[in-house]
Amino acid sequence: MRPSDGADACVIALDVGGTGMKGALLDREMRAQATMRFRTPRADGPDAVLRSIADALRELRDRAGERGLTVRRAGVVVPGIVSEATARAVYSANLGWRDLPLAELLEARCGLPVTLGHDVRAGGFAEAVLGAARGVRDVLFVAIGTGIAGALVQDGTPLSAGGHAGEIGHLVVAPDGPACGCGNRGCLETLASAAAVAARFTARSGREVDGARGVAQLLVRGDPDARAVWEDAAEALAVSFAAAATLLAPELIVVGGGLAEADELLLSAVRSRLDPRLPFQRRPALVRARLGDTAGCLGAGLYAWRAVDAGDRAGVRPGSP
Repeated sequence: MRPSDGADACVIALDVGGTGMKGALLDREMRAQATMRFRTPRADGPDAVLRSIADALRELRDRAGERGLTVRRAGVVVPGIVSEATARAVYSANLGWRDLPLAELLEARCGLPVTLGHDVRAGGFAEAVLGAARGVRDVLFVAIGTGIAGALVQDGTPLSAGGHAGEIGHLVVAPDGPACGCGNRGCLETLASAAAVAARFTARSGREVDGARGVAQLLVRGDPDARAVWEDAAEALAVSFAAAATLLAPELIVVGGGLAEADELLLSAVRSRLDPRLPFQRRPALVRARLGDTAGCLGAGLYAWRAVDAGDRAGVRPGSP
């Protein structure tokens, strides 16, 4: 605890997703003093989403007041392309934003100093500080869900590159592969995202399945269609991870998101294909993420505390306008 912080100090952390938001009040030890969840009204348009984020921050601020806590800062992480340096949501197809000064707008509406970040980069940072990559300086975090996104931590610092770093899901691994929504063909997420694994199984077999989890269950039972789709996904991930290892030399690759629930069923398949592709490069260990769906929220809190430590702005008491 820093001398300027009393036992009542906390930050607000808010992880904004396409359908819901996870919020928490986090103390210096990153312990949750309260948690709250909110709906993301994406269907109502970008202005409605902005209002809902501001409302969520105010509710969390009020909860802090009820508990006698002093809010030092809020950390908000969102999907899309986010520039942490300029505190702007550069682009989000899911939420409808383009070049939005999001932190400034939220500060004006909530009376709280706000640190803005990218949801997957925040999750990767949380895994590096608190989770599976704790104590490791160079980490690649890959979240595999409906899509695939990555986060790079180099020398202990998240890499942003103006908000554009980490788009591993759009690394082309099969130039003649399936069409991707980005306009290219054969992007990693067209072969290895949880959504793609399920869709490709159904297209191949003619059978509906309960998502990628259902494919994994069939794989364990020896289903040949499940095996073929799974092996394609593992191959695509290995190709992408080999490229990342060659360029960035991470010590560790942490795999999170829905597909990571398959654990060694996925990781061992990727490892067996990755290692032969790295004859001289640093060979990263490949592990499952530990923080689950709390990673983004914890990362938002870490960002907020880091900004407090940097002395960006003074904290406020709950109830400020």
